[in-house]
Amino acid sequence: MAVNSSSSSSNDFLPSLTICLITSPSSLIFITHCITNFLLLLPLYILVLYLGLQRWRRQRSTSIAVVTSHSNTFAYHMVAMELVGLLGITFICCVIYEFHNIILSVGHRLWAFTWYGEICFHILTCVERYLAVVHPVTYLSLRGERGIRIRNISIGCVWLLSVGAMCLFTESNFLIVDFCLLGFSLIIVSFCSLSVLRILIRPGPGEQGGDRERVDESKRRAFYTIIAILGVLLLRCFVSLIWTIFHMLMENECVLLTAEAWLNLPSSLVLPLLFLHRAGALACCKN
Repeated sequence: MAVNSSSSSSNDFLPSLTICLITSPSSLIFITHCITNFLLLLPLYILVLYLGLQRWRRQRSTSIAVVTSHSNTFAYHMVAMELVGLLGITFICCVIYEFHNIILSVGHRLWAFTWYGEICFHILTCVERYLAVVHPVTYLSLRGERGIRIRNISIGCVWLLSVGAMCLFTESNFLIVDFCLLGFSLIIVSFCSLSVLRILIRPGPGEQGGDRERVDESKRRAFYTIIAILGVLLLRCFVSLIWTIFHMLMENECVLLTAEAWLNLPSSLVLPLLFLHRAGALACCKN
């Protein structure tokens, strides 16, 4: 790894995120993480987009109008954001071998763009599943044009929020914004999971026989989706908390920082895997 002369004098005030990238063994851990991302996540994202394109083509070739579910739409947009994050990781990996401040800044900001957008799409997916189970009448009314309009506005807000966070990203405000967003998401997702669990335990009147079994299965799938998202958010919050504690108590937390990237991998996997499970593309999960 080489550090060019124009930037070597700036090493004294490089943020800890940067110092970790140009020191061992944290640089090796991060490189391994980057390779794993491309080998594991990139094929997964391509498959999601491929299946989405197939569905779109089928809808255009048939005369019956089929509305794409809100959950699938959230998955498509999150995958698009994750591809931006992979580009940011690529820039950061380049910095490990040849340090350049501009490339590093671009890589960090693209990574932050995905980081915040990821959490927002987790929240939207949980709220959508909550409405489907707890307020089914309202949810059905939102499957039409009004619901699609609200969904598209929500998605647009997520993209704008992520762009704003990317532009304002610095190491000093990252932890504050991260914990605020994580805390908000945990409150929303926990409320959704408890509400769905209450409905699942107490089925409503009129749900009898085979219809009740079908409705209960739909509720269970919604509950499992929310619990999976809650699990990855709790893991992310726990890891961020541990890293913050070590950051305040220790000067060199580089190994822990790069290990944190590994523990956040499930957060990038959960929505694409749930989409592929709904699409029946996971052979190991078929009944």
